[in-house]
Amino acid sequence: MRKLLMSAYKEMLLLVRDLGGLAILFVMPLVLIITVTLIQDSSFKIMNNVKIPILFVDNDKGDLSKTIQNNLEESDIFEIITQKDNIDLTEELARTAVLKGKYQLVVIIPKDITIDLQRKVSQNVSKILSELGVEEDTLRNKELISAKEIKLYFDPASQKTFKNAVMNSIDKMIAKIESKSIYSAFQEEFSEDGVENDSSLDEGNFITFKEINPKEGGEDIFPNSTQHNVPAWTLFAIFFIVIPLSINVVKEKSQGTFVRLRTNPVSYATVLGGKIITYLIVCLIQFLLMLAIGVFIFPYLGLATLEVGSNFIVLFLVALFSGLAAIGFGILLGTLAKTYEQAPPFGATAVVILAAIGGVWVPVFMMPQFMQTLSNISPMSWGLNAFYDVFLRHGGIVEVLPEIGLLFLFFIITVAISIFYDKKKRAV
Repeated sequence: MRKLLMSAYKEMLLLVRDLGGLAILFVMPLVLIITVTLIQDSSFKIMNNVKIPILFVDNDKGDLSKTIQNNLEESDIFEIITQKDNIDLTEELARTAVLKGKYQLVVIIPKDITIDLQRKVSQNVSKILSELGVEEDTLRNKELISAKEIKLYFDPASQKTFKNAVMNSIDKMIAKIESKSIYSAFQEEFSEDGVENDSSLDEGNFITFKEINPKEGGEDIFPNSTQHNVPAWTLFAIFFIVIPLSINVVKEKSQGTFVRLRTNPVSYATVLGGKIITYLIVCLIQFLLMLAIGVFIFPYLGLATLEVGSNFIVLFLVALFSGLAAIGFGILLGTLAKTYEQAPPFGATAVVILAAIGGVWVPVFMMPQFMQTLSNISPMSWGLNAFYDVFLRHGGIVEVLPEIGLLFLFFIITVAISIFYDKKKRAV
Protein backbone atom coordinates (compact mmCIF):
# COMPACT_ATOMS: atom_id res chain seq x y z
CA MET A 1 0.00 0.00 0.00
CA ARG A 2 2.84 2.36 0.89
CA LYS A 3 4.49 1.73 -2.50
CA LEU A 4 1.22 2.54 -4.26
CA LEU A 5 0.85 5.81 -2.34
CA MET A 6 4.45 6.80 -3.04
CA SER A 7 3.92 6.06 -6.74
CA ALA A 8 0.84 8.30 -6.70
CA TYR A 9 2.80 10.99 -4.84
CA LYS A 10 5.49 10.88 -7.53
CA GLU A 11 2.84 11.40 -10.23
CA MET A 12 1.35 14.29 -8.25
CA LEU A 13 4.72 16.03 -8.08
CA LEU A 14 5.18 15.67 -11.85
CA LEU A 15 1.78 17.28 -12.48
CA VAL A 16 2.24 20.11 -9.97
CA ARG A 17 5.59 21.06 -11.49
CA ASP A 18 3.98 21.40 -14.92
CA LEU A 19 1.82 24.48 -14.35
CA GLY A 20 1.22 24.97 -18.07
CA GLY A 21 -0.08 21.43 -18.41
CA LEU A 22 -2.37 21.89 -15.39
CA ALA A 23 -3.76 25.08 -16.88
CA ILE A 24 -4.58 23.25 -20.10
CA LEU A 25 -6.21 20.39 -18.19
CA PHE A 26 -8.48 22.59 -16.08
CA VAL A 27 -8.87 25.98 -17.76
CA MET A 28 -9.31 24.88 -21.39
CA PRO A 29 -12.41 22.70 -20.74
CA LEU A 30 -14.00 25.48 -18.65
CA VAL A 31 -13.53 28.06 -21.39
CA LEU A 32 -14.78 25.57 -23.96
CA ILE A 33 -17.98 24.68 -22.11
CA ILE A 34 -18.87 28.34 -21.45
CA THR A 35 -18.21 29.36 -25.06
CA VAL A 36 -20.09 26.49 -26.69
CA THR A 37 -23.08 26.76 -24.33
CA LEU A 38 -23.38 30.51 -24.90
CA ILE A 39 -23.31 29.99 -28.67
CA GLN A 40 -25.92 27.24 -28.64
CA ASP A 41 -28.16 29.03 -26.16
CA SER A 42 -28.10 32.16 -28.31
CA SER A 43 -29.05 30.06 -31.33
CA PHE A 44 -32.02 28.60 -29.44
CA LYS A 45 -33.16 32.10 -28.42
CA ILE A 46 -32.91 33.35 -32.00
CA MET A 47 -35.01 30.45 -33.26
CA ASN A 48 -37.60 31.01 -30.53
CA ASN A 49 -37.90 34.79 -30.35
CA VAL A 50 -36.81 36.33 -33.65
CA LYS A 51 -38.91 36.06 -36.81
CA ILE A 52 -37.32 35.06 -40.12
CA PRO A 53 -37.94 37.68 -42.85
CA ILE A 54 -39.26 36.13 -46.08
CA LEU A 55 -40.42 37.69 -49.35
CA PHE A 56 -44.01 37.15 -50.50
CA VAL A 57 -45.04 37.84 -54.11
CA ASP A 58 -48.81 37.79 -54.59
CA ASN A 59 -49.77 37.48 -58.27
CA ASP A 60 -53.28 36.31 -57.36
CA LYS A 61 -54.68 39.04 -55.08
CA GLY A 62 -57.45 36.64 -54.11
CA ASP A 63 -58.80 35.00 -50.97
CA LEU A 64 -56.44 32.02 -51.21
CA SER A 65 -53.27 34.11 -51.37
CA LYS A 66 -54.49 36.31 -48.53
CA THR A 67 -55.22 33.24 -46.42
CA ILE A 68 -51.72 31.84 -47.03
CA GLN A 69 -50.15 35.18 -46.17
CA ASN A 70 -52.20 35.53 -42.98
CA ASN A 71 -51.35 31.99 -41.87
CA LEU A 72 -47.62 32.61 -42.41
CA GLU A 73 -47.82 35.84 -40.41
CA GLU A 74 -49.76 34.19 -37.59
CA SER A 75 -47.22 31.37 -37.28
CA ASP A 76 -44.90 33.69 -35.25
CA ILE A 77 -41.97 32.33 -37.25
CA PHE A 78 -41.92 34.51 -40.35
CA GLU A 79 -41.96 38.22 -41.06
CA ILE A 80 -43.74 38.72 -44.39
CA ILE A 81 -42.27 41.31 -46.76
CA THR A 82 -44.41 42.20 -49.81
CA GLN A 83 -42.85 45.52 -50.83
CA LYS A 84 -39.44 47.03 -51.31
CA ASP A 85 -39.08 50.81 -51.40
CA ASN A 86 -42.93 51.05 -51.37
CA ILE A 87 -43.09 49.05 -54.60
CA ASP A 88 -44.74 45.62 -54.83
CA LEU A 89 -42.21 42.85 -55.27
CA THR A 90 -41.93 40.96 -58.55
CA GLU A 91 -40.76 37.42 -58.98
CA GLU A 92 -37.51 38.50 -60.64
CA LEU A 93 -36.59 41.01 -57.92
CA ALA A 94 -37.40 38.58 -55.13
CA ARG A 95 -35.52 35.71 -56.76
CA THR A 96 -32.43 37.90 -57.18
CA ALA A 97 -32.55 38.98 -53.53
CA VAL A 98 -32.66 35.37 -52.35
CA LEU A 99 -29.86 34.23 -54.64
CA LYS A 100 -27.67 37.00 -53.21
CA GLY A 101 -28.30 35.66 -49.71
CA LYS A 102 -30.26 38.69 -48.45
CA TYR A 103 -33.29 36.54 -47.62
CA GLN A 104 -33.77 32.83 -46.99
CA LEU A 105 -37.05 32.33 -48.82
CA VAL A 106 -39.41 33.75 -51.44
CA VAL A 107 -43.01 32.52 -51.80
CA ILE A 108 -44.51 33.11 -55.25
CA ILE A 109 -48.32 32.81 -55.48
CA PRO A 110 -49.42 32.21 -59.11
CA LYS A 111 -52.06 34.28 -60.87
CA ASP A 112 -55.75 33.22 -60.67
CA ILE A 113 -55.07 30.45 -58.15
CA THR A 114 -58.16 31.41 -56.11
CA ILE A 115 -60.53 31.41 -59.12
CA ASP A 116 -59.11 28.20 -60.59
CA LEU A 117 -59.35 26.42 -57.22
CA GLN A 118 -63.01 27.36 -56.91
CA ARG A 119 -63.70 26.22 -60.49
CA LYS A 120 -61.88 22.92 -59.90
CA VAL A 121 -63.77 22.27 -56.68
CA SER A 122 -67.08 23.10 -58.38
CA GLN A 123 -66.32 20.65 -61.19
CA ASN A 124 -65.48 17.85 -58.74
CA VAL A 125 -68.53 18.48 -56.56
CA SER A 126 -70.83 18.62 -59.59
CA LYS A 127 -69.38 15.36 -60.89
CA ILE A 128 -69.87 13.60 -57.54
CA LEU A 129 -73.46 14.80 -57.20
CA SER A 130 -74.28 13.70 -60.75
CA GLU A 131 -72.89 10.22 -60.05
CA LEU A 132 -75.09 10.08 -56.96
CA GLY A 133 -78.08 11.12 -59.07
CA VAL A 134 -78.65 14.32 -57.16
CA GLU A 135 -78.24 16.59 -60.21
CA GLU A 136 -76.88 16.65 -63.73
CA ASP A 137 -73.19 17.36 -64.26
CA THR A 138 -73.45 20.73 -65.97
CA LEU A 139 -69.68 21.23 -65.88
CA ARG A 140 -68.75 17.93 -67.48
CA ASN A 141 -67.79 19.45 -70.82
CA LYS A 142 -65.95 22.44 -69.43
CA GLU A 143 -62.28 22.99 -70.25
CA LEU A 144 -59.60 21.21 -68.24
CA ILE A 145 -58.15 23.35 -65.45
CA SER A 146 -54.40 22.94 -65.11
CA ALA A 147 -52.76 22.49 -61.73
CA LYS A 148 -51.22 25.50 -60.07
CA GLU A 149 -47.71 25.75 -58.59
CA ILE A 150 -46.65 27.83 -55.61
CA LYS A 151 -42.97 28.54 -56.21
CA LEU A 152 -40.54 28.57 -53.30
CA TYR A 153 -37.11 30.09 -53.92
CA PHE A 154 -34.68 29.14 -51.14
CA ASP A 155 -31.32 30.63 -50.33
CA PRO A 156 -28.72 28.06 -51.51
CA ALA A 157 -27.25 28.12 -48.00
CA SER A 158 -30.57 27.16 -46.34
CA GLN A 159 -30.55 23.88 -44.47
CA LYS A 160 -32.70 21.04 -45.74
CA THR A 161 -34.57 20.83 -42.44
CA PHE A 162 -35.68 24.46 -42.87
CA LYS A 163 -36.82 23.77 -46.44
CA ASN A 164 -38.80 20.70 -45.40
CA ALA A 165 -40.44 22.56 -42.50
CA VAL A 166 -41.58 25.42 -44.75
CA MET A 167 -42.87 23.15 -47.52
CA ASN A 168 -44.75 20.95 -45.05
CA SER A 169 -46.29 24.02 -43.40
CA ILE A 170 -47.51 25.52 -46.70
CA ASP A 171 -48.72 22.14 -47.95
CA LYS A 172 -50.77 21.73 -44.78
CA MET A 173 -52.29 25.20 -45.25
CA ILE A 174 -53.24 24.47 -48.87
CA ALA A 175 -54.83 21.14 -47.93
CA LYS A 176 -56.91 22.83 -45.23
CA ILE A 177 -58.03 25.56 -47.63
CA GLU A 178 -59.01 22.99 -50.28
CA SER A 179 -61.00 20.98 -47.72
CA LYS A 180 -62.83 24.12 -46.62
CA SER A 181 -63.63 24.97 -50.24
CA ILE A 182 -65.07 21.50 -50.80
CA TYR A 183 -67.25 21.79 -47.68
CA SER A 184 -68.51 25.18 -48.83
CA ALA A 185 -69.23 23.93 -52.37
CA PHE A 186 -71.31 21.01 -51.07
CA GLN A 187 -73.25 23.32 -48.76
CA GLU A 188 -74.03 25.68 -51.63
CA GLU A 189 -75.18 22.84 -53.89
CA PHE A 190 -77.48 21.38 -51.26
CA SER A 191 -78.90 24.82 -50.49
CA GLU A 192 -79.71 25.40 -54.15
CA ASP A 193 -81.47 22.02 -54.33
CA GLY A 194 -83.73 22.83 -51.40
CA VAL A 195 -81.80 20.70 -48.94
CA GLU A 196 -81.50 22.18 -45.45
CA ASN A 197 -78.06 23.70 -44.94
CA ASP A 198 -76.43 22.96 -41.60
CA SER A 199 -74.55 26.16 -40.94
CA SER A 200 -73.08 24.61 -37.80
CA LEU A 201 -70.95 22.21 -39.84
CA ASP A 202 -67.65 21.69 -38.01
CA GLU A 203 -64.75 22.21 -40.37
CA GLY A 204 -62.06 21.95 -37.72
CA ASN A 205 -59.52 19.16 -37.50
CA PHE A 206 -60.97 16.03 -35.95
CA ILE A 207 -57.52 14.52 -35.28
CA THR A 208 -54.93 16.79 -33.66
CA PHE A 209 -51.53 16.41 -32.03
CA LYS A 210 -50.67 17.05 -28.41
CA GLU A 211 -47.08 17.39 -27.23
CA ILE A 212 -46.59 15.77 -23.82
CA ASN A 213 -43.32 16.23 -21.98
CA PRO A 214 -42.13 13.80 -19.29
CA LYS A 215 -42.97 14.95 -15.80
CA GLU A 216 -41.20 14.68 -12.50
CA GLY A 217 -43.02 15.84 -9.38
CA GLY A 218 -45.80 17.36 -11.49
CA GLU A 219 -43.45 19.70 -13.37
CA ASP A 220 -42.66 19.54 -17.08
CA ILE A 221 -39.07 18.70 -18.01
CA PHE A 222 -37.58 20.58 -20.95
CA PRO A 223 -33.97 19.72 -21.89
CA ASN A 224 -31.88 22.84 -22.42
CA SER A 225 -28.42 23.71 -23.69
CA THR A 226 -26.95 23.50 -20.18
CA GLN A 227 -28.20 19.96 -19.58
CA HIS A 228 -26.75 18.87 -22.91
CA ASN A 229 -23.42 20.69 -22.86
CA VAL A 230 -22.27 20.16 -19.27
CA PRO A 231 -22.16 16.33 -19.51
CA ALA A 232 -20.85 16.38 -23.09
CA TRP A 233 -17.91 18.68 -22.41
CA THR A 234 -17.25 17.13 -19.03
CA LEU A 235 -16.60 13.86 -20.83
CA PHE A 236 -14.44 15.64 -23.39
CA ALA A 237 -12.38 17.18 -20.56
CA ILE A 238 -12.05 13.83 -18.81
CA PHE A 239 -10.86 12.06 -21.94
CA PHE A 240 -8.51 14.93 -22.72
CA ILE A 241 -6.19 13.57 -20.00
CA VAL A 242 -5.34 10.79 -22.45
CA ILE A 243 -2.78 13.16 -23.99
CA PRO A 244 -0.72 14.11 -20.88
CA LEU A 245 -1.02 10.59 -19.46
CA SER A 246 0.28 8.92 -22.62
CA ILE A 247 3.09 11.50 -22.81
CA ASN A 248 3.98 10.70 -19.20
CA VAL A 249 4.27 6.98 -19.95
CA VAL A 250 6.36 7.57 -23.08
CA LYS A 251 8.68 9.96 -21.23
CA GLU A 252 9.36 7.41 -18.51
CA LYS A 253 10.29 4.85 -21.13
CA SER A 254 12.48 7.17 -23.21
CA GLN A 255 14.26 8.79 -20.25
CA GLY A 256 14.97 5.50 -18.47
CA THR A 257 12.81 6.40 -15.45
CA PHE A 258 10.66 3.33 -15.96
CA VAL A 259 13.70 1.04 -15.99
CA ARG A 260 14.99 2.55 -12.75
CA LEU A 261 11.60 2.07 -11.14
CA ARG A 262 11.53 -1.56 -12.16
CA THR A 263 14.97 -2.21 -10.66
CA ASN A 264 13.32 -1.55 -7.30
CA PRO A 265 10.97 -4.12 -5.78
CA VAL A 266 7.96 -2.47 -7.38
CA SER A 267 5.55 -4.28 -9.68
CA TYR A 268 4.27 -2.84 -12.94
CA ALA A 269 0.76 -2.88 -11.50
CA THR A 270 1.94 -0.62 -8.64
CA VAL A 271 3.45 1.85 -11.09
CA LEU A 272 0.22 1.90 -13.07
CA GLY A 273 -1.80 2.17 -9.85
CA GLY A 274 -0.04 5.40 -8.95
CA LYS A 275 -0.88 6.87 -12.33
CA ILE A 276 -4.50 5.69 -12.08
CA ILE A 277 -5.02 7.29 -8.65
CA THR A 278 -3.41 10.58 -9.66
CA TYR A 279 -5.21 11.05 -12.95
CA LEU A 280 -8.50 9.82 -11.51
CA ILE A 281 -8.30 12.65 -8.98
CA VAL A 282 -7.68 15.04 -11.89
CA CYS A 283 -10.77 13.71 -13.71
CA LEU A 284 -12.97 14.10 -10.65
CA ILE A 285 -11.74 17.65 -10.08
CA GLN A 286 -12.59 18.43 -13.71
CA PHE A 287 -16.05 16.96 -13.15
CA LEU A 288 -16.64 19.06 -10.02
CA LEU A 289 -15.45 22.23 -11.77
CA MET A 290 -17.82 21.58 -14.70
CA LEU A 291 -20.75 21.08 -12.31
CA ALA A 292 -19.80 24.27 -10.46
CA ILE A 293 -19.78 26.20 -13.74
CA GLY A 294 -23.27 24.90 -14.59
CA VAL A 295 -24.69 25.59 -11.13
CA PHE A 296 -23.05 28.88 -10.13
CA ILE A 297 -21.62 30.62 -13.22
CA PHE A 298 -24.20 29.93 -15.94
CA PRO A 299 -27.03 31.86 -14.18
CA TYR A 300 -24.90 35.04 -14.22
CA LEU A 301 -24.37 34.59 -17.97
CA GLY A 302 -28.10 34.37 -18.67
CA LEU A 303 -27.99 30.59 -19.14
CA ALA A 304 -30.17 27.95 -17.53
CA THR A 305 -28.96 26.70 -14.15
CA LEU A 306 -27.84 23.08 -14.01
CA GLU A 307 -30.20 21.20 -11.71
CA VAL A 308 -28.21 18.53 -9.86
CA GLY A 309 -30.75 17.80 -7.14
CA SER A 310 -30.31 14.58 -5.20
CA ASN A 311 -28.53 12.79 -8.06
CA PHE A 312 -24.99 13.90 -7.19
CA ILE A 313 -23.84 10.44 -6.07
CA VAL A 314 -25.01 8.83 -9.32
CA LEU A 315 -23.35 11.60 -11.35
CA PHE A 316 -20.16 11.13 -9.34
CA LEU A 317 -20.15 7.41 -10.12
CA VAL A 318 -20.60 8.08 -13.84
CA ALA A 319 -17.69 10.55 -13.75
CA LEU A 320 -15.59 8.06 -11.76
CA PHE A 321 -15.99 5.23 -14.26
CA SER A 322 -15.65 7.61 -17.21
CA GLY A 323 -12.34 8.72 -15.72
CA LEU A 324 -11.22 5.10 -15.37
CA ALA A 325 -12.06 4.46 -19.03
CA ALA A 326 -10.06 7.54 -20.09
CA ILE A 327 -7.11 6.53 -17.92
CA GLY A 328 -7.11 3.00 -19.31
CA PHE A 329 -7.06 4.37 -22.85
CA GLY A 330 -4.22 6.77 -21.99
CA ILE A 331 -2.12 4.02 -20.43
CA LEU A 332 -2.68 1.77 -23.43
CA LEU A 333 -1.71 4.54 -25.84
CA GLY A 334 1.44 5.38 -23.87
CA THR A 335 2.41 1.71 -23.64
CA LEU A 336 2.03 1.09 -27.36
CA ALA A 337 3.71 4.34 -28.48
CA LYS A 338 7.43 3.95 -29.13
CA THR A 339 8.43 7.60 -29.41
CA TYR A 340 7.39 10.90 -27.86
CA GLU A 341 6.22 12.15 -31.27
CA GLN A 342 3.67 9.33 -31.65
CA ALA A 343 1.60 9.75 -28.49
CA PRO A 344 0.36 13.41 -28.58
CA PRO A 345 -0.89 13.53 -32.20
CA PHE A 346 -2.50 10.12 -32.06
CA GLY A 347 -4.03 10.80 -28.63
CA ALA A 348 -5.52 14.14 -29.71
CA THR A 349 -6.89 12.67 -32.93
CA ALA A 350 -8.35 9.65 -31.13
CA VAL A 351 -10.08 11.82 -28.51
CA VAL A 352 -11.62 14.07 -31.17
CA ILE A 353 -12.84 11.05 -33.18
CA LEU A 354 -14.33 9.38 -30.11
CA ALA A 355 -16.02 12.67 -29.19
CA ALA A 356 -17.39 13.12 -32.71
CA ILE A 357 -18.89 9.65 -33.03
CA GLY A 358 -19.92 9.64 -29.37
CA GLY A 359 -22.35 12.55 -29.72
CA VAL A 360 -20.31 15.35 -28.14
CA TRP A 361 -20.17 17.48 -31.29
CA VAL A 362 -23.42 16.40 -32.99
CA PRO A 363 -26.29 14.52 -31.29
CA VAL A 364 -26.29 10.85 -32.24
CA PHE A 365 -29.89 10.91 -33.51
CA MET A 366 -28.92 13.44 -36.20
CA MET A 367 -26.25 11.13 -37.63
CA PRO A 368 -26.74 8.66 -40.51
CA GLN A 369 -27.79 5.17 -39.50
CA PHE A 370 -24.28 3.80 -40.02
CA MET A 371 -22.79 6.46 -37.74
CA GLN A 372 -25.48 5.84 -35.11
CA THR A 373 -24.43 2.19 -35.04
CA LEU A 374 -20.75 3.15 -34.99
CA SER A 375 -21.29 5.50 -32.04
CA ASN A 376 -21.93 2.48 -29.81
CA ILE A 377 -18.20 1.68 -29.79
CA SER A 378 -17.23 5.05 -28.29
CA PRO A 379 -16.80 5.13 -24.50
CA MET A 380 -17.82 8.79 -24.64
CA SER A 381 -21.20 7.69 -25.98
CA TRP A 382 -21.64 5.34 -23.00
CA GLY A 383 -20.74 8.07 -20.53
CA LEU A 384 -22.93 10.64 -22.30
CA ASN A 385 -25.94 8.31 -22.24
CA ALA A 386 -25.39 7.70 -18.55
CA PHE A 387 -25.24 11.44 -17.81
CA TYR A 388 -28.40 12.01 -19.87
CA ASP A 389 -30.16 9.23 -17.96
CA VAL A 390 -29.53 11.19 -14.78
CA PHE A 391 -29.96 14.80 -15.96
CA LEU A 392 -32.88 14.36 -18.37
CA ARG A 393 -34.60 11.15 -17.27
CA HIS A 394 -33.88 11.38 -13.53
CA GLY A 395 -32.51 7.84 -13.52
CA GLY A 396 -30.80 6.22 -10.57
CA ILE A 397 -27.92 3.80 -10.16
CA VAL A 398 -29.92 0.95 -11.69
CA GLU A 399 -30.57 2.90 -14.88
CA VAL A 400 -26.88 3.78 -15.43
CA LEU A 401 -25.47 0.36 -14.53
CA PRO A 402 -25.21 -0.83 -18.18
CA GLU A 403 -23.14 2.22 -19.21
CA ILE A 404 -21.03 2.09 -16.06
CA GLY A 405 -20.38 -1.60 -16.69
CA LEU A 406 -19.20 -0.90 -20.24
CA LEU A 407 -16.88 1.89 -19.05
CA PHE A 408 -15.35 -0.33 -16.36
CA LEU A 409 -14.96 -3.22 -18.81
CA PHE A 410 -13.18 -0.85 -21.23
CA PHE A 411 -10.82 0.15 -18.41
CA ILE A 412 -10.07 -3.47 -17.47
CA ILE A 413 -9.42 -4.51 -21.08
CA THR A 414 -7.12 -1.57 -21.91
CA VAL A 415 -5.06 -1.96 -18.70
CA ALA A 416 -4.85 -5.74 -19.21
CA ILE A 417 -3.59 -5.25 -22.77
CA SER A 418 -1.02 -2.74 -21.51
CA ILE A 419 0.30 -5.13 -18.85
CA PHE A 420 0.38 -8.04 -21.30
CA TYR A 421 2.19 -5.99 -23.95
CA ASP A 422 4.74 -4.73 -21.40
CA LYS A 423 5.50 -8.24 -20.16
CA LYS A 424 5.81 -9.59 -23.69
CA LYS A 425 8.13 -6.75 -24.69
CA ARG A 426 10.39 -7.25 -21.67
CA ALA A 427 10.46 -11.00 -22.21
CA VAL A 428 11.83 -10.45 -25.72
